Amino acid sequence: MVMDPIESITPYKDSSLAMLLEAQRRNAEIHYFQQRDLKLLDGKAIGRSQRLHVRDDNEDWYEFGDVEGINLGDLDVILMRKDPPFDMEYVYTTYILDRAEAAGALVVNAPQALRDMNEKAYTAWFPECTPSTLITRSMDEMRAFLVDNGRIVVKPLDGMGGKSIFVVQNGDNNANVIFETLTDFGQQYAMAQVHIPEISLGDKRILLINGDAVPYALARIPPADDNRGNLVVGAKGIGQELSDVDRSICEQVGPVLKERGVIFAGIDIIGDYMTEVNVTSPTGIRELDTQFDLNIAGQLFDAIESVLD
Repeated sequence: MVMDPIESITPYKDSSLAMLLEAQRRNAEIHYFQQRDLKLLDGKAIGRSQRLHVRDDNEDWYEFGDVEGINLGDLDVILMRKDPPFDMEYVYTTYILDRAEAAGALVVNAPQALRDMNEKAYTAWFPECTPSTLITRSMDEMRAFLVDNGRIVVKPLDGMGGKSIFVVQNGDNNANVIFETLTDFGQQYAMAQVHIPEISLGDKRILLINGDAVPYALARIPPADDNRGNLVVGAKGIGQELSDVDRSICEQVGPVLKERGVIFAGIDIIGDYMTEVNVTSPTGIRELDTQFDLNIAGQLFDAIESVLD
């Protein structure tokens, strides 16, 4: 697994740890990497691996073993679980994983898909499922979009966890500075979407495994003093069965993701609209497992093993 420092995670709600625990239950040999541990040498993808043992313990959840150099292509499966920001360092890492994939490893998710499917911008491939959305560098166009729609959500294209997401409405004197900040005065792209009032009922995270939806969503309900439905900023995660609209959106999006080599994804739905397609390091496993007595990581590894077969 390629991930952020394991010592920095919150064990009881970390989806990567859930995957590691399931891999260990299946007697897998676990190799742990951070981005700094990966390199290309004469066209070969090589990693500095630390063997890893994990425990489902909020106080003591990991133990490192031997360190060794390893050809990444010799691994059966590489789980790419590095969190955004999706910057050039992330892209360079996918190049290394491309070479590992070419040498025989199954990379979850496919490096090409990770590069192509920006979590915000890829909603443009499913306009029938999304609210009216603008991606632009132009502050004037953002202002016009605000005037046309009255209340909008604006955010950067490379963040996660609610970082730098703003709700703006007509007459807000902060609108100009928000647009200036997000676009760096017209030097970088940002996204604006029509505000969906049903955010008060939750920003629903739906997990898809090899194109098929887990039958429950995690509705992340914003706290009273915040507009954002992100657990990291205090939203409350409430599990619920998928609605007919949820299932319809999953049926449109899931097969496309599967075809592109995305084995594990999380789409976000507010009301009846999809707002993001998360393919880098989707979360929500542990909350849904707890509330509905599931083993989502087990379903994921069943899917991985079916692909390997």
